[in-house]
Amino acid sequence: MQRNNKIIHVLVFMCAIFFSLMAYLTYFQLFTGKKIESSSFNRRQQLKEDDTKRGDIYDRNGVVLAESTNIKGKWQRKYPFGSLYSHVIGYNSEVYGRALIEQKYNNYLLDISELKSVMGINSNLLKGKKVGNNLYLTIDNRLQKLANDLLGAKKGAVVAMDPKTGEILAMVSKPGFDPNNSALTEKWKELVDSEDSPFLPRATQGLYAPGSTFKVAIAASALENGLDNITFNDKGTVNIDGKNFDNSNKKAHGKIDLEKALVVSSNVAFSQIGVKLGEKNIRDMANRIEMEKNIAFDIPFKKSTFPYTRMEKTDMASVAIGQGKILVTPLYMAMLASSIGNYGVMMKPMLVNRVVDPDGKDVKKWAPEKLGNAFTADAAKKVKNMMVRVVKEGTGKSAAVKGINVAGKTGTAENELTVNGENKEHAWFIGFAPAENPKIAVAVIVEYSGGSGGTVSAPIAGKIMKDYLDR
Repeated sequence: MQRNNKIIHVLVFMCAIFFSLMAYLTYFQLFTGKKIESSSFNRRQQLKEDDTKRGDIYDRNGVVLAESTNIKGKWQRKYPFGSLYSHVIGYNSEVYGRALIEQKYNNYLLDISELKSVMGINSNLLKGKKVGNNLYLTIDNRLQKLANDLLGAKKGAVVAMDPKTGEILAMVSKPGFDPNNSALTEKWKELVDSEDSPFLPRATQGLYAPGSTFKVAIAASALENGLDNITFNDKGTVNIDGKNFDNSNKKAHGKIDLEKALVVSSNVAFSQIGVKLGEKNIRDMANRIEMEKNIAFDIPFKKSTFPYTRMEKTDMASVAIGQGKILVTPLYMAMLASSIGNYGVMMKPMLVNRVVDPDGKDVKKWAPEKLGNAFTADAAKKVKNMMVRVVKEGTGKSAAVKGINVAGKTGTAENELTVNGENKEHAWFIGFAPAENPKIAVAVIVEYSGGSGGTVSAPIAGKIMKDYLDR
């Protein structure tokens, strides 16, 4: 009897080990296997991928942006435009892995299905399928090159998009890097150590105070909350709960209404509007314009920040002039401008238009998608008209395009250097054109420019809009 009990105990113990192992392997396969299998650092997968021609990546007009060439029997990635798309397409490297579009759409580019086993090689690769699918982006290569040239050696970002569809037409971040393998290998340590953060995609992951560009959202909220006829006696400065809010150079604008306040970018007026709106209305606006929300996008996209648990009057005033604790990305500000131009509707941004197989047949195609109603159509229309005046007679004159009504707003945002008394503000401009039926919206930021949005960023935006609309 004792011997039988021992045998039973051993069998129970062995069964327990077996089922524990099976449970672990099942968990590993379901939740971890796919990640490991698809990793660019998986050597078994990499050996098979070397024999597979990775699909090409094109702009919206069929210009090749990334391609694969066979060198001594091994496929290698080439980026004909060098650093131009380093913060859009990213890179595909056997040594350093993948980034951005190359990472997100890896399975499409290799034409491999969902991975079934952590130790197995994908079935398509095993079957000898040697050619991947091609990607078509929404980017316009000509506009991308122009945006890159206009930004020049300045640090910052440019985003251009179609307000009605959310399609990204250009997206440049500076500084960038050459993603070609030889250059990446040679410069990797230098790039990683650089204080200029060349690996940072500023357009989608750089967070900045929006400055006065945020006044378009506050103006729309004021209209929606019955402040249409509000007026101010602007003396160049105003004190709110012990804190002074000054206009640029403390310039006094006298008696002004809401529209004039936006045209001259009065901090005195908008700080008081923030207080009059109150915490509840400001929070409601922030929610409707997708602040503090993760927005799905083709590459990593940092959410804007609105980190207030409780707002004092000085917080309301600061937010209303685009300062305080709120931070945004250039892509987000392009979306905000687009929503004004699109009668209050904010569209989901899109960077990849479709996936096409080697025979030219669509594998997958994405349609425009609405995120939500950021503003009422009436408020958006009124703010749009105010923004036209900003470009015609206010701080945004440098963004004007002959024969076309451009709507825009400038911004000069404080940062950690301006707090210390240095003249190193970030220069912003957001806008769209034609104002009546927008086809392009643009956001430009130049870091630590030492100048205003009207003199530094507005001219860049104006030239980008002109080039696109002149075609």
